[in-house]
Amino acid sequence: MLNFHIWCCLSFLFLTGGIFESVESGPSGAEELAFKFALNTINRNRTLLPNTTLTYDIQRINIYDSFEASRKACDQLSLGVAAIFGPSHSSSANAVQSICNALGVPHIQTKWKHQVSDNKDVFYVSLFPDFSSLSRAILDLVHFFKWKTVTVVYDDSTGLIRLQELIKAPSRYNIRLKIRQLPADTKDAKPLLKEMKRGKEFHIIFDCGMISFIFELIHGTCELDLFALDVEPYRYSGVNMTGFRILNTENSQVASIVEKWSMERLQAPPKPDSGLLDGFMTTDAALMYDAVHVVAVAVQQSQQITVSSLQCNRHKPWRFGNRFMALIKEAHWDGLTGRITFNRTNGLRTDFDLDVISLKEEGLEKIGTWDPPSGLNMTENQKGKTTNVSDSLSNRSLVVSTILEEPYVMFKKSDKPLYGNDRFEGYCVDLLRELANILGFTYELRLVEDGRYGAQDENTGQWNGMVKELMDHRADLAVAPLAITYVREKVIDFSKPFMTLGISILYRKPNGTNPGVFSFLNPLSPDIWMYILLAYLGVSCVLFVIARFSPYEWYNPHPCNPESDVVENNFTLLNSFWFGVGALMQQGSELVPKALSTRIVGGIWWFFTLIIISSYTANLAAFLTVERMESPIDSADDLAKQTKIEYGVVEDGATMAFFKKTKISTYDKMWEFMSSRRHSVMVKNVEEGIHRVLTSDYAFLMESTSIEFVTQRNCNLTQIGGLVDSKAYGVGTPMGSPYRDKITIAILQLQEEGKLHMMKEKWWRGNGCPEEESKEASALGVQNIGGIFIVLAAGLVLSVFVAVGEFLYKSKQNAHNIYIYIYIFIFFYFLENSRYFRRPILILGNPTWG
Repeated sequence: MLNFHIWCCLSFLFLTGGIFESVESGPSGAEELAFKFALNTINRNRTLLPNTTLTYDIQRINIYDSFEASRKACDQLSLGVAAIFGPSHSSSANAVQSICNALGVPHIQTKWKHQVSDNKDVFYVSLFPDFSSLSRAILDLVHFFKWKTVTVVYDDSTGLIRLQELIKAPSRYNIRLKIRQLPADTKDAKPLLKEMKRGKEFHIIFDCGMISFIFELIHGTCELDLFALDVEPYRYSGVNMTGFRILNTENSQVASIVEKWSMERLQAPPKPDSGLLDGFMTTDAALMYDAVHVVAVAVQQSQQITVSSLQCNRHKPWRFGNRFMALIKEAHWDGLTGRITFNRTNGLRTDFDLDVISLKEEGLEKIGTWDPPSGLNMTENQKGKTTNVSDSLSNRSLVVSTILEEPYVMFKKSDKPLYGNDRFEGYCVDLLRELANILGFTYELRLVEDGRYGAQDENTGQWNGMVKELMDHRADLAVAPLAITYVREKVIDFSKPFMTLGISILYRKPNGTNPGVFSFLNPLSPDIWMYILLAYLGVSCVLFVIARFSPYEWYNPHPCNPESDVVENNFTLLNSFWFGVGALMQQGSELVPKALSTRIVGGIWWFFTLIIISSYTANLAAFLTVERMESPIDSADDLAKQTKIEYGVVEDGATMAFFKKTKISTYDKMWEFMSSRRHSVMVKNVEEGIHRVLTSDYAFLMESTSIEFVTQRNCNLTQIGGLVDSKAYGVGTPMGSPYRDKITIAILQLQEEGKLHMMKEKWWRGNGCPEEESKEASALGVQNIGGIFIVLAAGLVLSVFVAVGEFLYKSKQNAHNIYIYIYIFIFFYFLENSRYFRRPILILGNPTWG
């Protein structure tokens, strides 16, 4: 048996083995080169191992060839290696690991390997950060960037296991996750990229093995090797790349070692283009360098150890293996990748720090850190919104989609032909110009092809209008009266609102009506007039009865004769009615109640008439001077309760979406009416809706700001009722666009400076309608109070007829009395004359006088 004796105080050789995967007849990989570089560094610098020289045996295998890996491991064990480094692929690494476990030889890994719950790999350590921790780091970064949709791309089956914490995120957080695998039979990623572009997937997380094509995407997050990529061609391309870096290049000692590595690599024969910086140390190389130094630390701490030649077919383990493995797990080293310590149970690395780096205009820049205990900690510069390449709008040319609608976007009237952006004017055009001045971009205004805002088809699920153009990335911005809605927010992004508004009703003004000659009756309703009449009759009758009933209301008409039995009462039935009229007209009737009971009736009637007359007088002026505008509808409830007046909205607009999705009974009833007559009440645009309001009995539901603009210029139109809902207009951007926050900040700046208000005043103030008439009291005309003269004339005529009637009645009475007097006179006359005149009495034989 071949034995190697190692003494800490004498100079001895210490054999290590390395198994690395490579393409047949291909150059050495980064891990193999780092393995040799580390051994040579330790042997040249005797500080760590002054009495020991590290030697190595390197074996190469084909990728995925686990059988060959097992055979090479047995060959190295027969040489008496004290530790085996590699291979990196999981199937080959598992084969080598099983042999090391059986023979008690430490197995050092720099790649991730899936650990099962009943792990029995005692002779195993890994310098690669635990992927459960790395997944948490990625998830923290996703939360920081506020991504709502994320695509994960991996290249082998273990990628899903490595990102398990991230894959669990949708069940715990509001994140939509999409998982894609790069086809194993091809290295061409372009079909996958095109598919992701069609799917509007722009937040991509790569399980790095595919670093060479992450530049194709708009947004990407890589894991640990972004710093080693050649990003020069992409610094000004709009690509936003963010990743983690475990290599601490800011440390002066680390930078010195990396520089030596780079010099050696640059002197080596050129390698095929891999997308990495020439000579730059990758994460795999740095981890391998640190792994060799960890084993060297264990050798330094070990005492007498005998390394024996081991045979795979004998299954006799190395008797010092457990001791040496314990020294490795207890080792501490400040390496290129930071502080290195291990979990003594599972051999995983427990302590590491990650730098968060991102592509800026100046190149890759550190924007934060992450560690397992503290989590994500972004630098102040990043919190202060340091400009990302893709965030910067300076000197960029953007395509802006818009739609024609007054006063937001209109064709400019000019005698000369206009071209490009000069063709348009309006509120949104001015807003876009201000945004461009603040952010420094140029733009091209394009009218949306189908002339629609954007709605989703219920059957196909496809969008149209400006929303569709943003989704297809045919436009960078949509600056128009585009309402921020829930369904749109799911497929595109919006800036903060630049205008708040609501839905209201546009209807033609009703024709004014004059008060009328009998408008003096209007202050009180017909019912009140009827109740006043009934109260008058009732009070007069009650007064008459009480006056008759009360003995104190009777009086002696001859006060000089107190013994007279004759008494009188002033409150006859007619006098009682006259007393009520006098009090109601606030005039005296010269009738004074004497009894307490009649005075109570009179007092309460006076109080009643005081309130009635005061209320009447207070309302009389308004009803005589104000021209009343009577409209058949006053609110959305009035519209919903009738079917005579048709009403509708712009088809496929935000107003239509509101009524379609509403759960409020009134608005739901209105939607049923509109959907049942969709072809007759829906309009294609606002202009068509306004035309229908002017030419037919039609009410148009539209945004209140547009109604305000229209009514300022057309005096025949008015707004009916208040706001049906509350919403806002915002600038639309594609989902995940880096421009949204910049646009939002610029809008807030314009709002604070008062420019949004000034632009609204500019485009909404109209001069077409006359100002409201003065509210001062105007002189009353015949049309206002002519009825009073009619009542006066009628009263005079009535009084004349009553007077004639009274005269005739009295005359008739007088004539009847004269006849009686005549009859009496004749009677007495004849009686008197009968004394002097006698009639002869005929007696038979002789006449006589009697």
